[in-house]
Amino acid sequence: MRSRSRVQIGGVPLDSVTLDGAISAIELLVSSGQGGAVFTPNVDHVIEFTKNARLRQAYASCDLSLVDGMPILWASRLLGRALPEKVSGSDLVEPLLTRAASLGWRVFLLGGQEGVAALAQARLAESTPGLSIVGTLAPRVDMTQPKESRDEILRAIGATRPHIVLVAFGAPKQELWIHEARTALAPAVLLGVGASLDFIAGTLPRAPAWVSRSGLEWLYRLSREPKRLWKRYLLRDPLFLAILLRELLAIERKDSLR
Repeated sequence: MRSRSRVQIGGVPLDSVTLDGAISAIELLVSSGQGGAVFTPNVDHVIEFTKNARLRQAYASCDLSLVDGMPILWASRLLGRALPEKVSGSDLVEPLLTRAASLGWRVFLLGGQEGVAALAQARLAESTPGLSIVGTLAPRVDMTQPKESRDEILRAIGATRPHIVLVAFGAPKQELWIHEARTALAPAVLLGVGASLDFIAGTLPRAPAWVSRSGLEWLYRLSREPKRLWKRYLLRDPLFLAILLRELLAIERKDSLR
């Protein structure tokens, strides 16, 4: 069913779509009645992808993969695989839920800290008239445990018959869970949305738009949560430069052989 062009960075698939195109693609997934998986990869995903076989399997079957972060967008241009624009989970959620309200979709909010999804539901009830949120849940999920340990979550969600499930477990947990759960929860479309529920609930401030456009959202988030994020942003994410350099050198070698 997917007719969009798709490129790869560090092996991670990325679909060449705008925000409007992403919303239309999700609408098509919902209307198909076959379910689906939507991921929003950022630099951290690309790094994790190189060493996590389960994450590679999850990405191999995802239906829509969107650029979450300016560094990925810039990398696509540098590599000659230019993608049209950044479409992060936090960019996507609110306009998607406006579309959901207009089409009568049933939405389930999954993840976040205790109480965050419920608070997001209350905020959305005010901001998005007509939106049907049929349930919220903030379970503890351990993807190293047997699959059966998560069956109760599937039963709770499935009972509400959602069209859309927003999954806010953080990466790579949310992608692994979506890959595991997508068949059981079909025809629901499952979207990994990271911190988006926190942004909606107001429990975590989102970077101003100009900060996001400048590629400095990581610095803004680091300043807000230094204890939790310093290792990720200062020690782990710079590894993306090595991945990018390898791809640039591979392109140069290929060009030299022509």
